[in-house]
Amino acid sequence: MSKLKVAVIGCGSIAIKRHLPEYKANKHVEIVAVCDVIEERAQLTGSKYNAPAYTDYKKTITESDADLVSVCLPNYLHAPVSIFAAEQGKHVLCEKPMATSEKEAQDMIAASEKAGKKLMIAHNQRFVPSHEKAKQMIAAGELGKLYSFRTTFGHGGPEGWSIDGKDSWFFRKEEAFIGALGDLGVHKADMIRYILGEEFTEVASMIESSAKENSDVDDQAVTILRSQTGIIGTLTASWAYKGGEDNSTVIYGEKGNLRLEDDPNYSLIASFTDGSKVNYQLGQIQTNDSDGQTSSGVIDHFVDSVLHDRKPLIDGTEGYKSLKIILAALESNQTKKNVSL
Repeated sequence: MSKLKVAVIGCGSIAIKRHLPEYKANKHVEIVAVCDVIEERAQLTGSKYNAPAYTDYKKTITESDADLVSVCLPNYLHAPVSIFAAEQGKHVLCEKPMATSEKEAQDMIAASEKAGKKLMIAHNQRFVPSHEKAKQMIAAGELGKLYSFRTTFGHGGPEGWSIDGKDSWFFRKEEAFIGALGDLGVHKADMIRYILGEEFTEVASMIESSAKENSDVDDQAVTILRSQTGIIGTLTASWAYKGGEDNSTVIYGEKGNLRLEDDPNYSLIASFTDGSKVNYQLGQIQTNDSDGQTSSGVIDHFVDSVLHDRKPLIDGTEGYKSLKIILAALESNQTKKNVSL
């Protein structure tokens, strides 16, 4: 079987630490092009992966003969680049948040559907073993009726992760559109929808921009969500957790509680009302604090979806539903009212 050809647009941290190494590790893929507006960065990355380097995304997509395109760019470019790639007949894997508005997200979905190509959004938290296990346990009724949850994703900020450090696009509203909510909160919005197997119907939020200098985007947000069956919970996103990353989730049910990524040794702890307790060692969640990690699962799933012509787990519609929660949180903070979805 001939290999799928991939072009990676954007050579920042997410491409260098996730997309490119994982494509290289996948035996079904050949990296045929890389692109970055900073020519030196593109050339350096291209030489490392023995791939032609471009500075123009349109040329990259049209000249590389790629089957797949990974969009690893600032948020405001996600939609235009993904749409162009789809129009050129490419399968697209786009980083999250998928877009900066509902219209952009809808246009991305429409473009991929018209082209008959896959669109996947890179929400890696669905592939975390503790999250997959929790979803299975809830679906099997092991917690009985669900009541509440709290989920958090916070760290010291993207300056420790982004290739541009304190000068990163993450802090510029015209490029990022949204701060911690889009960087981290959308991960948790997607993950909690997935684990609970429910959609949310109501959103309220409070958002602050107080932790970062020279930034005009949100850096802390606390959001309250209500699901279709009345499960209520909090979703917190923060770039102000100076003492280390928190990526934890707790789910409270009729028959017990699940603690996910909340213990240094056990990625899932199930405590039941009958007094029993089960500690699961399921492998660590990926963090921004360490390199040399296991596969995120995103790239392999995307490639597999194309190879076997299957709908990706996080297709455009799924990405859109998770984005809508974050957009509603922004609206709630602005209007000081609950927002219905």
